[in-house]
Amino acid sequence: MARPSPEVYQTPLTRWGRIWRVLGMLLVVAVAWGPVAGAQWREQRSLFWLDVTLGLVAFVLVRYRRRWPLAIAVVIGGLGAFSSIAAGPAVLAAFSLATRRRYWELALVGVVNMVAGQAIVEIQAENGQPLWLTVLVNAVFTAGILGWGMYIGSRRELIWTLRHRAERAEDEQEFRVAQARNTERARIAREMHDVLAHRISQISMHAGALGFREDLSADEMRASASVIREKAHEALTDLRGVLGVLRDDRTGALVTAPQPTYADLPLLVGEAGSSGLRVDFHDLLDPLGQQVPDVVGRTIYRIVQEGITNARKHAPGALLTIQVSGSPDDGVDILLRNPVGFGVSETPGAGLGLVGLSERAELRGGRLEHGRDGSTFVLHGWIPWAA
Repeated sequence: MARPSPEVYQTPLTRWGRIWRVLGMLLVVAVAWGPVAGAQWREQRSLFWLDVTLGLVAFVLVRYRRRWPLAIAVVIGGLGAFSSIAAGPAVLAAFSLATRRRYWELALVGVVNMVAGQAIVEIQAENGQPLWLTVLVNAVFTAGILGWGMYIGSRRELIWTLRHRAERAEDEQEFRVAQARNTERARIAREMHDVLAHRISQISMHAGALGFREDLSADEMRASASVIREKAHEALTDLRGVLGVLRDDRTGALVTAPQPTYADLPLLVGEAGSSGLRVDFHDLLDPLGQQVPDVVGRTIYRIVQEGITNARKHAPGALLTIQVSGSPDDGVDILLRNPVGFGVSETPGAGLGLVGLSERAELRGGRLEHGRDGSTFVLHGWIPWAA
């Protein structure tokens, strides 16, 4: 991050801040002008009034030190060559300029204050100290003021930087939370679609059969209604499983049944066959003695589930061929083929199932493709083993 300008991290002046700055200037004036004020009044009356006049001018100018820091510090420092009263405003102006920590400005103001301090000592003509001592004291005092100002400036910049970083961290945290929330919503939407679309398509198929069949006996009607009720209960159970993931935010564990894995795939295919769908399933996966990772198995399960749902909705009565092959080295290849159906399905759908599955596969580092191959609809996916 680039270094901020002094105007950015400079603290605003409060009422108490102005008061203690004025008191500090008056203290410096008392030290610098107090010992010579009486002698000036008695022996050099013109010098007395010059000192007071220039001092008042310095007190007025110092109020604008933040607007024109370098110019005000140089001018007030120059006034200090003829006015001991101007020493107070000169100290504050130099200190304020030093908080900017620009070395060429510090060098200029330091030289001006050194020359002015030495000049006022010579003008007073009351000093009996050797030259080297007055120069040394003047240099130490000027260096102390500038050094203190630089320290305060660095501290202000540090506090501003830390505050700025904290604000940025909070903004980034809010962004990450929002991003995570959106990602979780998308994941839940995919999961709910994959779970419910399969069950509801079964219910729709059985309900549709009841609407076309007029030769069913009362027992057969009750049996079909019982199947519909059973599938509705299964849909509700699956829905509770998805919502359970949402509610258990303390541990992250599933509240009800665990998510499906590759071991559940034969049960899914068998259930589809028992509900009237013609399925030809070929499990050619060679795990080489390893267990299929849960995330890989879950993705395979969802792809096959969506393929079964689409075949049931758009090509009822057609033969669905499912083939799963691959190995830990080559990844898992999933291929589903079924003849293209005729007409438009009466089962409503948003058309987002395959889109969600494509996103799911890409998140696992794989891919999912679908489309027509002549009169056959093909759903082809590949998932890396270590997804």
